[in-house]
Amino acid sequence: MKKASSKIIPKPLFDTIEALDEEINPVILDYLNRLNTEQIQQEYALTLEFLRSYAGSLDTFNAYRREVERFLQWSWLVCKKSIKAIDRNDIRLFLEFIQKPPRDWIATKNVTRFINREGLRQQNPSWRPFVVRISKALHKQGVKPDTDEYELTNKSIQALFAVLSTYFTFLQQETYLEVNPVQLIRQKNRFLQRQQSQKVTRRLSNTQWDFVINAIEAQANIDSDYERYLFMMSAFYLLGLRISELADTPGRVPKMGDFSPDKHDRWWFTTVGKGNKVRDVAVPNAMLEALKRYRLSRGLTPLPSRGENTPLLHKERGRGGLGTRQIRNLVQTCFDKAINKLREARKHDESQDLAVATVHWLRHTAISADVEHRPREHVRDDAGHENATITDRYIDTDRIARHESAKHKPLKPLNSNDPY
Repeated sequence: MKKASSKIIPKPLFDTIEALDEEINPVILDYLNRLNTEQIQQEYALTLEFLRSYAGSLDTFNAYRREVERFLQWSWLVCKKSIKAIDRNDIRLFLEFIQKPPRDWIATKNVTRFINREGLRQQNPSWRPFVVRISKALHKQGVKPDTDEYELTNKSIQALFAVLSTYFTFLQQETYLEVNPVQLIRQKNRFLQRQQSQKVTRRLSNTQWDFVINAIEAQANIDSDYERYLFMMSAFYLLGLRISELADTPGRVPKMGDFSPDKHDRWWFTTVGKGNKVRDVAVPNAMLEALKRYRLSRGLTPLPSRGENTPLLHKERGRGGLGTRQIRNLVQTCFDKAINKLREARKHDESQDLAVATVHWLRHTAISADVEHRPREHVRDDAGHENATITDRYIDTDRIARHESAKHKPLKPLNSNDPY
């Protein structure tokens, strides 16, 4: 069924962390005034304050900005209500709305919310609150994203519940609201598909990882430009890092000095994960050797000095480290080389599966390999999980056993007396 079109085209409300000034952008102020909703400027200012409290973590800020912005667009443009007037029935209507948003609220690619024009931060007319995405495999086949194919995942709906509940709690604490309408919804499961068990986390198979790391190691052995690739892939696998923990982000540049020994000469890697939480990751011997190899290729001492500010993943040109987009491009290069090797080895299923893998699969691969031979509490702390329940998702033992017991089920009873 095709999605309805809307005459109301939303415009972005919140800029990047760096561009969120104390004073409201006059372009935004004009936009808010034209919406003609009661208390809209006060609600916008409160929301800005809410988002600023997450400025220390880029990933968290972006996630909260996305969900809150969608809600405000709906409340002010579609429902034509102030946040103060929203009740639990409105929240239900919003949840139904975002599962099938109007076609002209959906983009087919990510664009920046604001652009610089005539010395001002202007709203980007190409921006939309929702983006339809397709797999890498389909993209390579030339398939174009279709706004009619937009679908909200279970994970996205769960995230929405969490963010909105936190947002309304903040407004309660600011004495702007008396109740949290999200908490009044008793049957949240009607918006969520129930699952019998946790699916196997997306990860590379042992064969795929062997081909990836061997291909890039072989390339580094003949071309020193690939030493950076080899070190980066080693860090993803041996430390189980998120891409945001290796990339330059506002307020933090991963550096060589993040590797350091304790007084017993045990090496640790210090990073900042979700929720702006600092954690130390145990550095395996293989990671230490990878670090030495990478540093020597750059003309540095084998191991970093305490507090060394050299960027961890250097740019080929210019200063500073690599951003997330650059890291994704490097990882994709590694994947592509492995895919070619898998095809040469006639491992076509493995090559097709690897063609849809993303950077985050490397973290899943690392943690899944870790839980096979390390105490889960150790893996939990290194991975930065809130609790062991999250780590348990990477343990496939129960699913493997269940599949094995079903493998040899016969179509006909073993003692069947077939009359035909």
